[in-house]
Amino acid sequence: MHRAAPPAALILGAAGLIPFLGLSALVILGQPLLGLAPRPMLAAYGAVIASFLGGLRWGAAAASPEGRGVDYAVSVAPSLLAWAALFAPAPWDLRALGALVLAWGLVDQDLPRRGLVPAWLGRLRLALSGVAGLALLAAGVWGST
Repeated sequence: MHRAAPPAALILGAAGLIPFLGLSALVILGQPLLGLAPRPMLAAYGAVIASFLGGLRWGAAAASPEGRGVDYAVSVAPSLLAWAALFAPAPWDLRALGALVLAWGLVDQDLPRRGLVPAWLGRLRLALSGVAGLALLAAGVWGST
């Protein structure tokens, strides 16, 4: 039986896309947000969310009876890569973060296949990572530096 995603996961997941979409639009339009440059805010939010994604794998490994060491090691990669991306010059910061978020949506697809997370989470992760990653990439390609 395939269980549907809980409404809270859908609502909070969708709400988490608002900063990606809004800040990316402001970066592309070259508009400040309350007098602040949106680019560093978008990069910081992207890095925070990338770290959150790594935490998902860490939690799955901790909840698994086998608790494979490789899952723990892989779980820290998004945080480290996102932190490094913050040091990259514009536009490469947002491009790297966008590629990371997109790729991690695919990397984590082994979790539902292995039964470590529900199938709905794998589908939700693909959708959310797709939108967030494309928003970061769009801002990195079409945004002002």
